[in-house]
Amino acid sequence: MSSNNLLIIGLGNPEKEYEKSRHNCGAEFVEFLSQKIEVSFSKEDKFFGLYGCKKLQQKKIHLCIPLVYVNESGKTASAIKSYLKLSTQDILVIHDELDLPFGKIKLKEGGGHGGHNGLRNIIDSLQGDSSFKRMRIGIDHPGDGKDVVKYVLGKVNKKERAILDTSFDSTLDIMNLIFQGNWQRAMLELHT
Repeated sequence: MSSNNLLIIGLGNPEKEYEKSRHNCGAEFVEFLSQKIEVSFSKEDKFFGLYGCKKLQQKKIHLCIPLVYVNESGKTASAIKSYLKLSTQDILVIHDELDLPFGKIKLKEGGGHGGHNGLRNIIDSLQGDSSFKRMRIGIDHPGDGKDVVKYVLGKVNKKERAILDTSFDSTLDIMNLIFQGNWQRAMLELHT
């Protein structure tokens, strides 16, 4: 990461009925992060989202929670990217991941959308450039494909909440490495 900017976008659906749903854990993580590094959000219509930023070490950290549906997240990503003149590599998208055990967090650089409509929309809105970074938060799989929509939009239960809280807390050290620009080391530490 040569750039002095890092844009972190947490995916989720905006309406109250979707709060605390499995699909919203990306947005929840960014909210959690904003409290830890003391960034306050304001509603930015030009970004279709909540936005805040802070200088940490030598980096300017931009946090954003889109106020559009997950499958329209590209609107927010492309609006901020062009406004702040960022490169796609300066973006870290945090999202739910059906293919990981609940609460398991993995980092990934570039790649396809893996069937995630939010990522698909972001890649489309960035003219097919999928080189942004991802933090995948495992939400497990309901087992049957036809149950997926209901499952991801369903609320996190008490047991799952405890797992997520622990995961979020234990990821803070990794986030510090990412803030310092040590992406490879962050991946190594998180995945071992």
